[in-house]
Amino acid sequence: MRTLSLFEEDRLTLPKSIELSVDSLRHYGSLYKHWVVSFSGGKDSSATVTLIADLIKKGSIPEPESLTILYADTRQELPPLHAAALGILQELRQRGFDARVVQPELDYRFFVYMLGRGVPPPSNTFRWCTPKLKLMSIERELEALRQERGEKFLMLTGVRIGESAARDQRIAVSCTKDGGECGQGWFQHTSSEAVADILAPILHWRVCHVWDWLLQADLELGFPTFEIARVYGQEVSDGEEPINARTGCIGCPLVERDAALERIIRQPEWAYLAPLQKLRPLYWEIRKPQYRLRKHGEFKKDGSLASKQNRLGPLHIEARLQILEQVLKIQDKVNIVARAEGKSEISLINDEELARINQLIAASTYPDRWDGTEPKGDTLLPTLFSDGAVQPLLFDDF
Repeated sequence: MRTLSLFEEDRLTLPKSIELSVDSLRHYGSLYKHWVVSFSGGKDSSATVTLIADLIKKGSIPEPESLTILYADTRQELPPLHAAALGILQELRQRGFDARVVQPELDYRFFVYMLGRGVPPPSNTFRWCTPKLKLMSIERELEALRQERGEKFLMLTGVRIGESAARDQRIAVSCTKDGGECGQGWFQHTSSEAVADILAPILHWRVCHVWDWLLQADLELGFPTFEIARVYGQEVSDGEEPINARTGCIGCPLVERDAALERIIRQPEWAYLAPLQKLRPLYWEIRKPQYRLRKHGEFKKDGSLASKQNRLGPLHIEARLQILEQVLKIQDKVNIVARAEGKSEISLINDEELARINQLIAASTYPDRWDGTEPKGDTLLPTLFSDGAVQPLLFDDF
């Protein structure tokens, strides 16, 4: 028998968490005619969008004049999560909601941006993936909606305490602004000229509430959310340590271990995706100097030497062609098995993206302030300092 703690009655249950979310949505939602839900396909945003849809249909919260669900399709989502997200959108449309899919502009898609322009894979110090693949496309659609609606609207997100220490710190600093308490959602008021104010109605939910709701939404409400729980759900062990799946992107280059993909390929129906495990090591490999260009003798506009000499930059053309070939081989390897077994094929790089990549490579396209004439990153060169000092090579004969 489980021993109850002295404060057991104070622990939030799922019904209590939903009640607090309802209070938040009633209060802040009543201030806006138009709502938009930012839907990423992850566990928290899936819980948020299905909760709001169910509460509206039950009459638990007032229905706004318009409700738009925006799904940011990065084309990097794990196939089961992408399929689940599209299934949720279809179900929402059948229930009368305006559910839209937005994608990055062609030149900002992951492989086009990386292999066409030569930008190195994202890292924790250069995390270009989130703004380029998700935020820019959402913001573009939000601006269009603001013009269409003629007034600021309320944007609902799945932000939740406990997802990361950095996020929790930001919430702790701002959660009491404008009278918004953490137990009543995280409300962020913006200027009158801004596109939207923001509310996180499940901010206070514990992670177990998210899992419980996703299961309930699948079994009782008809939303295809069970696959999300299978990808992100309870930790699985590899015999040595637990695997905690935090990301939903294929071969995420920001993590040392692609736990979500590991979890997926252990399931028989998704085992054919195993070749995708080669992507993350590939991204880590091509950050190395031999695949990139390096600035040497870089000057500022005023003619003085730049402070950060010898910095590594974009992928050179030869490296891009090599990486493109390897990515296409991985894609083909997965799809050959998929066709043989009658399963869904994947599209890492589609025909439109491939054509654009080849076009940009043929034009020797590089990021701003790079032109391809720079030395390769592994070339031995004298070290230059911002004060003009030079440290020559010790072994010039080599």
